Amino acid sequence: MEINGARIVWECLRRQGVKDVFGYPGGQVIPIYNELYDFRDINHILVRHEQGAAHAADGYARVTGKVGVCIATSGPGATNLVTGIMTAHMDSVPMVIITGQVPLSLIGNDAFQETDITGITLPITKHSYLVQSIEELVKFMKEAFYIAETGRPGPVLIDIPKNIQVESIKMSDFEKLYERKVEIRSYSPNYIGNIRQIKLAVEYINKSEKPLVVLGAGIIKSKADTELKEFLEYTKIPATSTLLGLGALSSEYENYLGMAGMHGTVASNYAIYDSDLLIAVGMRFDDRITGKLETFAPNAKVIHIDIDPAEIGKNRRAEVPIVGDLKNVIGEINKKITDFNKDNIKNWIETVIKWKKEYPIIYKKDPNIIKPQEVIEKINEITKGEAIIVTDVGQHQMWAAQFYDFKKPGHLCSSGGAGTMGYGLPAAMGAKVAKKKEIVVAIVGDGGIQMNSQELITLAQYDIAVKIVILNNSYLGMVRQWQEIFYERRYSAVDLNINPDFVLLAKANKIKGVEISLPSELDKILRENLESDEPVLFDIKVSKEENVLPMVPSGGEGNKMIGITGEI
Repeated sequence: MEINGARIVWECLRRQGVKDVFGYPGGQVIPIYNELYDFRDINHILVRHEQGAAHAADGYARVTGKVGVCIATSGPGATNLVTGIMTAHMDSVPMVIITGQVPLSLIGNDAFQETDITGITLPITKHSYLVQSIEELVKFMKEAFYIAETGRPGPVLIDIPKNIQVESIKMSDFEKLYERKVEIRSYSPNYIGNIRQIKLAVEYINKSEKPLVVLGAGIIKSKADTELKEFLEYTKIPATSTLLGLGALSSEYENYLGMAGMHGTVASNYAIYDSDLLIAVGMRFDDRITGKLETFAPNAKVIHIDIDPAEIGKNRRAEVPIVGDLKNVIGEINKKITDFNKDNIKNWIETVIKWKKEYPIIYKKDPNIIKPQEVIEKINEITKGEAIIVTDVGQHQMWAAQFYDFKKPGHLCSSGGAGTMGYGLPAAMGAKVAKKKEIVVAIVGDGGIQMNSQELITLAQYDIAVKIVILNNSYLGMVRQWQEIFYERRYSAVDLNINPDFVLLAKANKIKGVEISLPSELDKILRENLESDEPVLFDIKVSKEENVLPMVPSGGEGNKMIGITGEI
């Protein structure tokens, strides 16, 4: 009995436990799709654009912690995946991307739909393969999953020439190849933190009078939320979060200060500035958190724990660098921090909690105009902070971070590092495919929704009950905000007054669409539809020139936020 390369792809996916795949067929993957016909236990979602497939696989991976999988053909099919691959790479999302390629004999001849996709994606993948034999295909399929989900997660691409897809080997040879243990000499992630550094970290924590934990997405990826909770319940150290760290710690933690950074809370940014010890876990000190590096936490020593050694010391020097898996490292810290004196930080806790009460994020309601913050608050109230929230990129993204109470890891999907408009709808689709029993809400802007609105029909075809909430202000809102604050209101190319009728667009794509234009309508219409078992699009008309505040200007200082009172 023999097995061809195309069938090997699906057999390997099955053995890796893959249940759902997002893709779009084309000439150089027809053999792969031909074999899919016999793999009825693998659910394939036919998207309407390859970018949608990449973002859907990304959303799937973020809410499950498993590897998301997408497939496209060569040339434009493969290049349409690039934005989604880059988005996953920037946020360390485990994905395996399978692309078709022209036969090996035609590579380099500018054949029809030939593109060097491995070369194009080299800077934005954790690894990429061009398969040159059927034996390599078996090896690379297994390695790809290993690389994608171990160490710091990330996307891995496998480019499969068409001739490899139609070649065959004996089934017994396939079994021998597949059973080989994955061994990559140049790749060996370190999971166990250095015990001396862990002991040193405990010493720093015990001596600190103003410690602050800064949570990143690494807590979620390493499934270290239980160890984190144990550490914080024992020490009572205040904590703040990056955007992608939201949900790593329940917002109900008594000394949680909210998100830090450009649109973070005043309490978080003040606490960072005044702290004497930052315990940075699974975060990378990106510019949206630090602002001006020279004034970021100027009086603080840093304990930086991350599985990727390249991140430690890259942007901020760490007095105590610890390379390792957060679950293991924090677990070891918990074993050793047995005599922590809470009295040392009593005054510090009182100070940061005072800031939290004194400087809440505020806005002014209007009985005649829906405020976008009001929409997020209402969704939070109705779903009790239990929904999976998927955002696009822009003002709505920041309002979701500010006004939704994230209580569980993996309940926020958002393009953090890349800031990819058009991410929200397809990523929510992937999240809902993975979490069928959960409420999945895509919070998007009227600009971003138009970038991948073709996936509305995918929701209809597969009955994927995503709730799409459009905060419709008829502007590219975040760009407009910057033009207002920093460019003397010289609004240039941000006006979206000629928008589609989104309710009709929903209807054209065979899903329910509703418009909400008055504050008095908001509660009733949202409640009627958020928990239904069908996809629904909400076109919510919100105030046009509302700003996301407070704000640290780009390159600014965290202790000098603007708009603390809700006004500029």
